[in-house]
This record gives sequence, structure tokens and C-alpha cells, in this order.
Amino acid sequence: MNNDLIASEKIPVKIFSGSGEASEFVAREIAALIKNRQQEGKNCVLGLATGSTPTRVYAELVRMHKQEGLSFKHVYTFNLDEYYPMQPDNLQSYVRFMNEHLFNHIDIPKNQIHIPDGTLSKEKVADFCREYEAKIDALGGIDIQILGIGRTGHIGFNEPGSTEKSFTRLVTLDQVTRIDAASDFFGEENVPRKAITMGVGSILKAKRVIMMAWGEGKAKVIKKAVEGPITDQIPSSFLQKHDNCLVILDEAASSELVRIKTPWLIDSIEWNDALIRKAVVWLCQTMGKPVLKLTNHDYMEHGMGDIITEYGSAYQVNIKVFNFLQHTITGWPGGKPNADDTHRPERATPFPKRVIIFSPHPDDDVISMGGTFIRLVDQGHEVHVAYQTSGNIAVFDDDAVRFADFVRDFNHQFNLSKDDGEKFYKKVVESIKQKGAGQNDSPEVLKIKGLIRRGEAKAGGRYVGIPDEQMHFLDMPFYETGAVKKKPLGEDDIKITMDLIEKIKPHQIYAAGDLSDPHGTHRVCLAAVMEAVNRLKSKDWMKDCWVWLYRGAWQEWDIDQIEMAVPLSPEELMRKRRAVFKHQSQKDSAMFPGSDKREFWMRAEDRNHATAEAYNKLGLAEYEAMEAFVRHKF
Repeated sequence: MNNDLIASEKIPVKIFSGSGEASEFVAREIAALIKNRQQEGKNCVLGLATGSTPTRVYAELVRMHKQEGLSFKHVYTFNLDEYYPMQPDNLQSYVRFMNEHLFNHIDIPKNQIHIPDGTLSKEKVADFCREYEAKIDALGGIDIQILGIGRTGHIGFNEPGSTEKSFTRLVTLDQVTRIDAASDFFGEENVPRKAITMGVGSILKAKRVIMMAWGEGKAKVIKKAVEGPITDQIPSSFLQKHDNCLVILDEAASSELVRIKTPWLIDSIEWNDALIRKAVVWLCQTMGKPVLKLTNHDYMEHGMGDIITEYGSAYQVNIKVFNFLQHTITGWPGGKPNADDTHRPERATPFPKRVIIFSPHPDDDVISMGGTFIRLVDQGHEVHVAYQTSGNIAVFDDDAVRFADFVRDFNHQFNLSKDDGEKFYKKVVESIKQKGAGQNDSPEVLKIKGLIRRGEAKAGGRYVGIPDEQMHFLDMPFYETGAVKKKPLGEDDIKITMDLIEKIKPHQIYAAGDLSDPHGTHRVCLAAVMEAVNRLKSKDWMKDCWVWLYRGAWQEWDIDQIEMAVPLSPEELMRKRRAVFKHQSQKDSAMFPGSDKREFWMRAEDRNHATAEAYNKLGLAEYEAMEAFVRHKF
């Protein structure tokens, strides 16, 4: 891409199609430095980060060690941070994180590993922090410091207000940071309020800094860090002062950068249909005008004169984009029988269709596309739902006790095994009492919580109108760890997915394309579906299968991306709400709500209202609500 196109970026940025490719790039750079230092007879000093962002980097370094002989014997590491207080063997400990993801699998000497000590008494922390900095300096400084970025713009635990002269110290965590960490600790109330972190100044002293970010959820803060002013309210913006910093992004995390979102504002570009739609929708939203009211002057004043030159007038462009948007709207998501489908998003035949809705959690089907789900069933299609995970960690303890109590009373009322029911109840209650904050549930409690979610999913499916045999509970192995931390996607997960698709031979697949899910489950579930589809695509029946991606509680597709928009009437929206309400354990207060305090049904309805309103403002018909989909072509 032309260098002028990135003039708005104050830190060099490299964009990859996905986080896997990006992580391998970072791992290769680290490995190259380690090897060069070994050849020179020198040590290599690495600054390491925790969290979901660098895990693929560590996995690739482990692979290089085991398969290519990459040695870490002359590597010294310094981790950015640690919660305080924190025991090293706790589930949420960064010591445990680093051991499980990296150190236990490579040949690094233990005395060359340095991680802030969360077990120190408070009066010893200041001395420890000074010694931490001194150890780094004694080794000649950090050669490569890798970073993630938090939603507040923090690097390490340097929260808003941190200065560029801050060094390793004890800090108080921002409320947003604690909310984001709540899922790891099974509730915000269990998240420590403090942490020990290397400072912004510590990071800026590194010879090389690589900051990574994945997913749409990081796009806005990346824009502020890379393109915005330097400010202590976005501590990562201080990286603009570093002369050897690189930001590594996947496409989703780069989506708010000028060169991606509005490249026509900074240089001439090669226009295609997708870019024209993106630009016209942006122009409408910027000017508050519907598509058909845009003028030549509007285009010329906003860096889009090339489109007018190519098409002759604003009118021609406006009609082209308006027609595309209009053709995305359909009340027949499975295709309308005996209709001309030339300009419809779905085929008229075959009818009825066999459909699989893949739902990462037991409620994503109705939260994300409940109106479309109902419409498909009402219109006579054979709809199957595949619940990819049990969702068992997202149930409150008191719900598990309530259901164990039900089993006890049920046994008593129906003269079943009273003693067994009593023993089971006591075992569950005692297990929950003994469980420490942020600790895993016992197998019995996990089983109860999984059955609670399963029962709710069945109730939702029955309400929509599908029989029990068309509800499939996959319980994918990657998820069934009993902890928030999951295993990587494995062959067993992919095979389970493939087997179901082969059994049903669907004409339509719906899958969650919501990559902003802060807990990562949606990303893994989507990867399983995509890999299964890719392996099956050569099958004759698969050539007649279309894949549609929906988004969940976290965000919606941009209007220019939408390829099928299903309008919902007020009555249909109420039916969708009732289907969501069947998930009682997630009602009122979900275990892991993220930073948005609204209930999931509220988020979904607000999102559906907003999509309908956006279409209306562009000059399309006014609907109560809309659900949106993008077709995945493989």
C-alpha cells in the first residue's frame, strides 16, 4: 500500500488477515533475535505479556523449540505485571499462566524468569519494584517488549493517568479493567483491586516494542493509540514516542484506522463495489442524508470525486447503492418459493430447506437471530440448532443449589430414593461452600449447571417450534475445562461439527461471526464451523449449502457489509424476547455480562432497532427492527 495512505498513523502498523498469521510473524521475529544473540554469544532479554492476545505467539515459540530446536537457555524474561495480592498457583496467577503457556514447555532456566511477586507484604513491594528495574538494567535492557492493549488504552496495568516517566510500581486497577477481568475470576467482586506493573517508562526503555491487538473490540482504542494525540488518558499513545515500535493487528482490530475505514480521505484509491458502498454509507451518515439525496458536491467535498468521474453523476452512484441496500431486505430468510430470486439474498429453491443454526452458547441462537429463527420455522423449513458449548460456567452457584434442592424434593414427593437425593444435595452445597473465590466447580456442580443451560435451550427451542430431536448439544471438548480458560480448538471439536453437518446435509448454515466476544468462545466456535465447512466443501450436497454469519450481543455488522437484513414486526420482536426469557439463568444478571450492564435481550433489541433505524435514515423503508447477516463464500 502507498506509504502516503498511512500518514495518519503515528506508529508503524502491520495488518494481517488473522491473529494466527500475525502471531507467527511476531514469534518468528523473537526467534530470529534469540538465534542471532546465541551466535554472538550474548543473552537475549524479552519483556512478556499475558492475556489472550499473546497465547498464539507462545504456542508458536513452543512449537519452534520442540520441532526446530529453538533454545531458550540464554534467554532472560521479565513479565509486565501481576495481580496483587496473588498466590503463584492460583488459577488467575500470571505465574501459572506463563508456566502453562510457555515456560513449562521450553528449556529456559528457572532463575532467568522474572515475574512481579504478588505474595509480598505491602511494605516490601517498593523495594521489589526498584530491584526489578535494576535487574533489567543490569542485563542491558529489554531487547523486545511485547504488549497487548486494554480497552482503556492501558499497556501492562498502566491505567489512564499513568505518565511516560512511570516505572515498576503498585497500582490501583481501573473499574473497566476489573470488569474485563471479571470472567477470569468468576465475578467482578473476586478481581483484585491492585496490581504490580512495569511502568510506561519501563516499556519505553525497551530497544524494540511490539504491541498486538485482535478483534473489533480493540479497534477504537487502537485508533486512539495510533492516530490520536499523546495523552496520559490513553497510556498506549506514549508508544508514539518510541523510535522502534510496531503495532501488529488482525483485520478486525484495524477497522477503525483511517486507511481502512475511510482511505479515500487520504489518497486516491482503486474503487470497487464494496468500497463504493462503504464510502456512500459513510457519506450519508456523515451528512445526515439518505442515499438518494446525495449530490455531486457532497461527493467532491469528501474525497470521493473519483466515483463521480467514473459513473458520471451522483444520481447513478446513488441508485446503484440504494438498489443494493434494498435488495438485502427480505422477509424470507430461507428464500421465497415460486418467486423471482434474481435480486433476493437467498435462493427460492429448494423449498423447504434444511437449516443448521450454530449457537456458541445455549442462548446465542435466540439472542442474536431469534426473529429469523422464528421466521424460518414459521415458513416451514427444517431447522436444527447446534449448541456448541454447554455454557456451564455461566450459571450462578445459587441456581445450582436451587436445582439440587429440586432433585431432593422431587425424590421425596414421588417416593424415589430419598437418601440419595439428600446426599446429593448436601454434596453440592458443601462443594460450593468449600470453593474459594475464583476457583473451579466440582464435577457435580458443573453437571448441574450444564443441565440448567441445556433445559433452558430446550425451552427456547420448543417455544420457537422445533422438536427436541432437532436440538443438538455438541459439548465441544475445547470448552469443557470447568474454568474460564479453555483449551485450543482440537480435531475432536472439528470432527463433532463435521459429523453433524454431514448427518443433516443442510442447505443453509448460520454461524456466529461475532469476533468481539470478550471471552473468545465465539471465535473458537466460528473457527470450528469454518474448518468443518472447508473440509466438506467438495461434497456434492455441500455445493448447495450457503453459510450466513450473524453477530451476537457485542456488536452488529456495518450497514455496508450486510447482505441479508430480515425485518421484524413489533409482534415478532416480542416473540423473540419471550424466547430469550426462557434462559432464566442469564436473566436479570448474567455471570459474565462484559462491560455492558444491559441484559442480553435489551442489547439485542437495541441493536435490532438501531439496524432498522440506520436503514431508514439511508432512505429505505421504516421497520420496527432488523436482524442482519453476511454471507460467507467458500
